[in-house]
Order: sequence, then C-alpha cells, then structure tokens
Amino acid sequence: MKIFNSLTGKKETFKPKIKREVSIYICGLTPYDDVHIGHARTFINFDVIVKFLRFVGFKVKYVRNITDVDDKIINRAKEEGIPALDFSKKFIKEMHNDFFSLGIDSPDVEPKVSDHIEEIISMIQSLEEKGYAYRKNESDVYFDIQKFKDYGKLSNKKLEDLVAGSRVEISENKKNSEDFVLWKPSNQDEPAWNSPWGKGRPGWHLECSAMSKKFLSDEFDIHGGGIDLIFPHHENEIAQSCCNN
Repeated sequence: MKIFNSLTGKKETFKPKIKREVSIYICGLTPYDDVHIGHARTFINFDVIVKFLRFVGFKVKYVRNITDVDDKIINRAKEEGIPALDFSKKFIKEMHNDFFSLGIDSPDVEPKVSDHIEEIISMIQSLEEKGYAYRKNESDVYFDIQKFKDYGKLSNKKLEDLVAGSRVEISENKKNSEDFVLWKPSNQDEPAWNSPWGKGRPGWHLECSAMSKKFLSDEFDIHGGGIDLIFPHHENEIAQSCCNN
C-alpha cells in the first residue's frame, strides 16, 4: 500500500513502526461554529482510511483532537455573553451529531486542549530548558524558529523568505517576526490556567504536539489534517516536537 507523504511530496510504500499496527493523529475541529462541507470532506477521508486499515487487518489507534481553547472561540463567546468553554461545548455536541449523520465513526481517543494544560505546560518548560523557547517578559513565551534548522521543510518555505516577506508586525516581545507563541496571558474574562509564566492559556500549535505525544508517543505512523494546516500549524508542530525529543 502506498500513501502520499506531504514531507517528501510523493507516494511512498506505507510501513508502520509496528507490524500490523497503525497509530494515527488527526488535527480536529476548533468548535466555534457549525461544521461545514470542508470539514466533512476532511474527516470523511480519514474515517475511510481508518476503516480500510481495520478492514485489511491492521490494529489502529486513532486520535483526533478538539481545540476548545482558541481566540476564535473566545471572541464568539464574548459576542454571545457566555463563558468560552461553555460556548465550545455547544458546537462540540453539534459536531458529534453531524459526524454521526455522515457515518463518521468516533476516534479511539478525542482529547481536548482544556483537559491537557498540564502536559502543554510541561512541554513548554522542556523547550525553554533546551533553549528553543524564550520570553522577554514574564507572561509571553515564544518558539525561536531560528533555532530549528529544518524549519520550513514540510511546506517548502525558506526561513529567510518567511522573514523577508512577513506582513506580521514584529512584537517587542519577539526575537523574529515569525516566532510563534507557546503561552500567552489571558484577560480577566478569558479562559486561564496557572503556569510558571502567570495565568494564561496555550498558543494554537503546541497543544497538538503535547496531546499526540501523550497518546501516541514521540513517533507515530500517520499525522494528518486539512491541507490548510500544513503551514503554519503542522510546520510548527514538527519544529516543537523535534526540538522536544
């Protein structure tokens, strides 16, 4: 069996780490609105892959996360005047109903960001200790992309081009314009957890690295998601996961 490897840009013979066993992590939804046709296409695809692998005799462990801590959720929840985590629960329920209607099976594990803050904090601390993460104040922690020589290898983007073409205003708390946040402070009406950097919440990318490590270890067979996640999300996952090993 051959599958397309986004990292090499070609189809390759699939050889799982353990014979007849497959470990899969798929980046799931950010529940701030109803499921749309693009979501359906993505998750039907991976549902079919998992079902096929099981049909031909593989033992599959399928993990698909839920990003229930996110700026989009927080902003929508403020508009509705309800707590962000309560707001996300509403659309998680709707997501499950829609997926059931589409015949999409539930994953073996469906971790939520809000349930794994301890693991996220632990990984950020590890990146800090190894010199890949930094803070210029007491509350914002960033990943230093200059420290990871292979940054851009998944999306075929060169680091110097990213920096030169950046439209992001360089924050006074960043070393480089493309450095991405691992932990940031929360306002009083936003979800927040205690951490070594004060009360706050994780950035978008670190969560998937922490949860995939917990449920599938440092290495697993298939990582997937919508094609729009290749950059920056999956690129940043590779960087922080490789630097944490």
